[in-house]
Amino acid sequence: MSSPAFPTRRLGVLLVVSGPSGSGKTTLCRQLADAGEVVYSVSATTRPARPGEVHGRDYFFFSEPEFEMKLAQGEFFEHARVHGNLYGTLKSFVKQNLENGIDVVMDIDVDGAAQIRACDDELVRRCHADVFILPPGVESLKERLANRGTEDGETLDLRLKNALTEIAHWPEYHYALVSGSRAEDLERFRSLLLSERMRVGRQI
Repeated sequence: MSSPAFPTRRLGVLLVVSGPSGSGKTTLCRQLADAGEVVYSVSATTRPARPGEVHGRDYFFFSEPEFEMKLAQGEFFEHARVHGNLYGTLKSFVKQNLENGIDVVMDIDVDGAAQIRACDDELVRRCHADVFILPPGVESLKERLANRGTEDGETLDLRLKNALTEIAHWPEYHYALVSGSRAEDLERFRSLLLSERMRVGRQI
């Protein structure tokens, strides 16, 4: 009787994380990355850097012509225009990590998440999971956006309007995490990742 085959390694999890501004999605992604549990996929953008943001750590900041050139060369895994600015994820960074069994968290909007979901790349389909981070309610969302202090009143109103539009897409995701305390959110977020690591389809 031959011995059964055991998995010797696994592919990385590609955890796509979406949610409106103020939902805490970026904080969750960075907490796991800072703990060394995942690699945080740094997006490219054409929006100006905010105070304290660093090129290559927070975003890859490109001019619009630079971004368009990279897009034409097929360098982006996904891309979208959000709030008038272009955002995208570089292909090479994501796929190299997944092939090496390294988990990648990707913080992107609903349009970018839909592009990943529709991707026919076999590696991506085996590794993909997505979660939508929901605020407890509209009033909580308004408070979180206002507390950021990074936008004026007009921009804040636009952010809130766009956030409510984004929230309508949560049923399209594998998971929905309704935000509570920061500690609770992190515990549930980590549990989701641990479960995804054990999926049979990712074992090799």
